[in-house]
Amino acid sequence: MAVAAFPIVGIGASAGGLGAFEQFFSGMPQGVASGMAFVLVQHLAPDHKSLLSELVRRYTSMKVLEVEDGMLVEPDSTYIIPPNRDMALQDGRLRLFEPASPRGQRLPIDFFFRSLADDRAEQAICVVLSGTGSDGTLGLRAIKGAGGMAMAQDVASCEYDGMPVSAIATGLVDFVLRPAEMPAQLIAYAGHAYRRAQKTPDARRAPDVESTLKRIFALLLARTRRDFSQYKRNTVIRRVERRMAVHQIESQDDYIRYLQANATEVDALFRDLLIGVTSFFRDAEAFDALEKTGMPRLVPEDSADGRLIRVWVAGCSTGEEAYSVAILLHERLELLKESARVQIFATDIDANAIAEARSGVYPSSIATDVSPERLARFFSPVAGRDAYRVRKSIRDMVAFAEHDVIRDPPFSRLDLVSCRNLLIYLSSELQRRIIPKFHYALNPDGLLFLGTSESVSEHAQMFSVVDQKAKLFAREEHAGASPRGLVAGVSPAGAGVSVAHTPHGTLAAGRLHLREMTEGALLEHHRAAAVLVTATGEILYLHGRTGKYLEPASGEAGMNILKMAREGLRQPLTTALRAVAANREPVSHPGLRVRTNGDSVTICLTARPVRPDASVMPHQELFCVILEETEASEHEQDLRPRPTGAEGEAQIDTLRRELAAKEQYLEAANRELEISNEELTSANEELQSLNEELQSTNEELETSKEELQSVNEELATVNNELQVRVTELSRTNNDMNNLMAGNDIGTIFVDHQIRITRFTPAATQIVNLIASDVGRPVGDIVSNLVGYDQLVEDVRKVLDTLVPSEIELQTRNGSWFLLQIRPYRTLENVIEGAVITFFDITEMRKLRALAAETEELRKLALIARDMRDAMTVQSLGGRILAWNPRAAELYGWSESEALSMHVQDLTPAGTSADSVLEMLRLAADGVLRPQSVKRRARDGHVLDILLTATALVNESGETYAIATTERELRPGEPEPGSRSSS
Repeated sequence: MAVAAFPIVGIGASAGGLGAFEQFFSGMPQGVASGMAFVLVQHLAPDHKSLLSELVRRYTSMKVLEVEDGMLVEPDSTYIIPPNRDMALQDGRLRLFEPASPRGQRLPIDFFFRSLADDRAEQAICVVLSGTGSDGTLGLRAIKGAGGMAMAQDVASCEYDGMPVSAIATGLVDFVLRPAEMPAQLIAYAGHAYRRAQKTPDARRAPDVESTLKRIFALLLARTRRDFSQYKRNTVIRRVERRMAVHQIESQDDYIRYLQANATEVDALFRDLLIGVTSFFRDAEAFDALEKTGMPRLVPEDSADGRLIRVWVAGCSTGEEAYSVAILLHERLELLKESARVQIFATDIDANAIAEARSGVYPSSIATDVSPERLARFFSPVAGRDAYRVRKSIRDMVAFAEHDVIRDPPFSRLDLVSCRNLLIYLSSELQRRIIPKFHYALNPDGLLFLGTSESVSEHAQMFSVVDQKAKLFAREEHAGASPRGLVAGVSPAGAGVSVAHTPHGTLAAGRLHLREMTEGALLEHHRAAAVLVTATGEILYLHGRTGKYLEPASGEAGMNILKMAREGLRQPLTTALRAVAANREPVSHPGLRVRTNGDSVTICLTARPVRPDASVMPHQELFCVILEETEASEHEQDLRPRPTGAEGEAQIDTLRRELAAKEQYLEAANRELEISNEELTSANEELQSLNEELQSTNEELETSKEELQSVNEELATVNNELQVRVTELSRTNNDMNNLMAGNDIGTIFVDHQIRITRFTPAATQIVNLIASDVGRPVGDIVSNLVGYDQLVEDVRKVLDTLVPSEIELQTRNGSWFLLQIRPYRTLENVIEGAVITFFDITEMRKLRALAAETEELRKLALIARDMRDAMTVQSLGGRILAWNPRAAELYGWSESEALSMHVQDLTPAGTSADSVLEMLRLAADGVLRPQSVKRRARDGHVLDILLTATALVNESGETYAIATTERELRPGEPEPGSRSSS
């Protein structure tokens, strides 16, 4: 299934990363679709649940997901690595792996960045934020090598600056910004770079593009003296377009003008074109093949001691590949216990890369590529830095130099040429010129080691296949091969014309053969013996018959000319070497008598300084010792003593004895000197052993330090998360305190042992609590509740049954409260005690009583309204207080009119008012019985009314009003108390 093409931004952080993430996503424009996906990789404690997902969701409207294995990456989404996992991008999906390295040596950011470079190439973007160490640096190199873009946090804004400093030090970072400034730059870059990338290849090959490239090549050549015109066009175009995107330049002509005005941009483009994706033992399978198949061919088991092994690593970049080859050779020599000498020439056209390679210092993240055993043997930690340095024994095997494999002459007489992942950037024509150079440079059966995407297919006759998969080839002799000294237009001196491209190639080859014959004849005629030695006398090379003047010394085998010199030669030879080393001028000692196998010869000793090629042996002082046999002169023969008679013989014997004594003295002095040297050597070995032990201890301490540093980073990350959580909890706690203090609900929290854990201020009105009561059993506290002492039992019952309880209780001051007891549940639904709440229901009870009274009155009102008799209520003074509809119908006055009347207004004329008041008094006393009375209607008619009066009594038992029921007596209806006739 095809994966949709969109940029993916990998963001790496360690300690101090939470704040940087917050600033980054806070700076993301809201409501704007970036079209990019963001993957966050942070150093997390393996046993601690990360809060990063929860925190990031607060600052972005994008989807925020914690990664699950196989999750498909989609644009405008954010993905976060889970704890204790390594993560890689494969075919647009995020894959999770168990960490392969022990805790303290894990580099999850490098691991992800490299996979991002492999999967997304030019659409890969990396961002390095705050953190200690150097994780992310090697991954950044991989992304830049694939044509991606790199950002790093501004050091001034970092809480921990180790990771950003390491990234910036590579010189490959495109933008150094504060986290809040990064999103806007990312969106601008993506909109420009990937819009241009959608152009068709045909558009890229248009004539105007070719013209632009020629002008750019001219600017690069003028500035750097390097010709890129033979590099692959698409590679150059992509790098140019990426630089245009960095500076937001639309047109090619504008970029040409920008290059002309800014020399630093020419340098930046030069660095972009030279970015080499390199690492120690890159392509592990290929280096395994070189170790198992190539090394036995370079250093066979029957090879001679002291032999010279020469290697050329072309396009070495920052030196990782050269040191990898040196380590393999060192291991092979150690395995065979051989003392072969190794010269590795590592070359590149990038001066900055060469300087970095010479230093031999690399970030600690190389632990991903180098096994722990090799890391301990061949690297030493750099004090005060999160880095390793290649040990001196390996650095001394490699000589780094600026060299252009295209333009400069090749090295020669090599056993191995390694040129990996350089040819893929060069045009086919240039590759056809370079492969024969490698063939010329190699010895017979020498090895050529290429990158996994490179081959010698067009020059198959020059090489045989050793390992096709690893791209390991062996040199073959063939008729069409160029003779040594003339290859691809380069003569041994570095100038001349190629035999293969010259009409007179055959003649030139013949002249070369004549020169070699002439040089051989001269060497055969000039029979002086010569020895190439170091300043200490170690023999590097022998020429001629030196056995007459040198012999193996007794004791441990060695190749030191001072120890091997025969009698008569050792002392002047020692003097001559010291003199030539001090003065750098030739020294000559003619007429020396040297004993050889029972005879003596006269020789001339000459010592000369030799200046080796700096690219071959940059730090070595060499001297040539020439031993030339001469005839004794007549003057010397005349000066020889001619003993005569006994006196002469005695004189000769005396001189011989003196000479023997001096020789014995010198021999004794030499022996003492040798013994002193041996003692010093032994002491030096002991010191070296002690130093190795100290180094081993230091390495263990450095390893422990790295582990502690990693744990410290994880703890710092956890601490940052906890600080955020503490801030949130503090805010939540403040909100809860204000909420609880701002209401009148009394609340008491108790645990399983019914001990008080917390209470609100309102609870102190019901239970006599003070601050020191926290932790005490609630049953020990005196309450203000009346008739209730079962609080502890009720709480236990709720905890046992998990059924809430409610009780209405009264306090001593007459207030009423609703007591509720409920289980205390955590977010995980775990019961951790109970919550006791007191709701003040005093007003509610009053309202309830009032409602009950109102209900009673409502019922009475309904009765009064619907009854068939007239009903009135009168005060004890006779004022009418109530008047039902039947009364209005009976008497003719409306309710509103009646409420302003007195009961006497209903009394017909001629009826005594006193009798009416007396009747009210009797009714109030409860002694009035139903009786017949006269009432006056509104129209003046007098009605006969049957009246029943009842006293209304309040809660105190006092009569406050009289209620009457009045019914009109119809003619013939008996009066109260009368009997009807039969």
